[in-house]
Amino acid sequence: MDHLDTDRLATALVEQTDAFVRAVADADWDAHLPTCPEWRLRVLVGHIGQEHRWITSIVWNRQADGIPDPHDATPPADWQQWLRRGAEDLVGAVRATGPDTPVRTFDEPRPAKFWLRRATHDTTVHRVDAALHAGVPYDIAPDLAADAITELLEFLALPVAEALRPAVTKLRGDGETMRITTTDADGPAWLVIRTPDGVRWQPGRGPADVELTGSAQDLLLVLTRRLEPTRVAVHGESALLAHWLEHASL
Repeated sequence: MDHLDTDRLATALVEQTDAFVRAVADADWDAHLPTCPEWRLRVLVGHIGQEHRWITSIVWNRQADGIPDPHDATPPADWQQWLRRGAEDLVGAVRATGPDTPVRTFDEPRPAKFWLRRATHDTTVHRVDAALHAGVPYDIAPDLAADAITELLEFLALPVAEALRPAVTKLRGDGETMRITTTDADGPAWLVIRTPDGVRWQPGRGPADVELTGSAQDLLLVLTRRLEPTRVAVHGESALLAHWLEHASL
C-alpha cells in the first residue's frame, strides 16, 4: 500500500491548515470541543501552531525534544498568519532538508517525510474537530483519508505505541480480526489482526470477525472517534469494534 508522496502531503497540510483557520475564525474559542471535550477551542488552535513548529524544529535539528503540552501554547494576536506560517515553514523545512533525510521520531530515525505525514493527518482530523464545533462543512479527499487510516494502523503496530499510549496494550488479542473497506472508487481495504504481541495489519479484502465499510473519510473519522460507528456499515461482532475504538485513538 503506497504512501502519499511529499508534494501531495505538503499541499494537503497547507490546505487543511487554511481550512482550519477559516473554520475557527468566528467560533467560540472558550467553548469545549464536542469531539475533544477535555479541550477548549483555543487550546486546539494553540496545539496546531505549536505542533507544526515542534516538528519543524525536529526536521532542522535531526532530534526530537519531548512532546509539548498543548495547554502551554498561546495563540498570538495574528493567529491566522501564525497558523498558516507554521504549516508553510514545516513544508519548507522538509523540502530543504530532504524528505528522505533521517531524523529522530518516536522510536528510531525515519525519513523527514514521516513528520510531514504525521502533521498533515493530525491537522486534517483537527480541522474536522473545528468544523464540527463551528457547524461548517468539511471534506477530506479519499486518498488523504485512506493514507491517514494507514498511518494510524502503522502507528498502532509500532512496539513503541504501547509506551506512548498505554491503552494500546489492551488491543492485544488472540487472533481477532477487523476488516476496514472503503467504498470509494479503487479504494483500499485493510485487515487488522490482534495478536498476543500487539496489533498487526495487512492490505486486502476477505472475511473478518467485524467489518467496517464506508467512504475513506467516514471510516477515518469513525476510527478516530469523530463520528459514531453508525456513520458506516458494521457487520459482525460490534463489541470488538467498540473495544477497538475505546483504546486505539492517537
